[in-house]
Amino acid sequence: MLEIQKELDQFILTIKNTQVYKEYQLQKSKVKENPDLKNPAEAPGRPPILCPGCPHRSVFHVLNKLKMHAAGDIGCYTLGAVAPLSVIDTTMCMGSSISTLHGMEKAKGKEYIKNWVAVIGDSTFLHTGINSLMNMVYNHATGTVLILDNSTTGMTGHQDHAATGKTLQGDPTYAIDIPALCRAVGVKNVYEINAFDLLLLEKTIKEEVARDEVSVIITKTPCVLLDKRKKPLYIAHADKCKKCGMCMKPGCPAMTKNPDGTIHIDDTMCTGCGLCKDLCKFDAIELIKEGE
Repeated sequence: MLEIQKELDQFILTIKNTQVYKEYQLQKSKVKENPDLKNPAEAPGRPPILCPGCPHRSVFHVLNKLKMHAAGDIGCYTLGAVAPLSVIDTTMCMGSSISTLHGMEKAKGKEYIKNWVAVIGDSTFLHTGINSLMNMVYNHATGTVLILDNSTTGMTGHQDHAATGKTLQGDPTYAIDIPALCRAVGVKNVYEINAFDLLLLEKTIKEEVARDEVSVIITKTPCVLLDKRKKPLYIAHADKCKKCGMCMKPGCPAMTKNPDGTIHIDDTMCTGCGLCKDLCKFDAIELIKEGE
């Protein structure tokens, strides 16, 4: 047994040494000098963040603006917990967002959850969220559930699910109608909104959290990584920029600052969602090319 372990350790060491040698030769060919392998340069820190153009970002921006708390779930949208979005307050397991909101209402009362919502994705809702929503209706609960419908299972590699109209093998199949499903379990107040319609989204959230009934708001906007069409192109005008930072609040990685504090849009990362333009009150961001 000891001999086998020694052989295994030697094999792993050989692989590591081979990889180091390859990296050494690659760096040497690029910089034309011998790199220091003992003290390699550290990569810059990269905090976890939603993709540029992600429809979840606009939803979290509105919730943050309204100073709402959110019971979160398992998915890309769990990143709403980190700055600058800072909205998700709880995350336990798949499907727990709705039941957490329900439990808060039963334990603390209706008024306590007036500034809370449950946030869950479309695939997670179909996997394990339906039963919790049904329990809210059955137990005469109140509360607002946001279903962030990006038409895929984004976090694990864009698998299809029961509402996409395709099987995992890509074959056409029946697509579950999520709004109709919510109504079928007894939810009377069901709304489907474009995630980037900030004014309507803000208005609807305000109205529904004040309601003493169960509400469901579905933000229906596909994952940006599914859309292969040519994107719109935006630019920032430094002469019009007031350096207010409003467009930076949602934390889009395509937005950066110039040395003088004005805004720059990295067109290699920008997906053309238009959120920054909607937030700018000084017309410093301009659409210069329409998408497909």
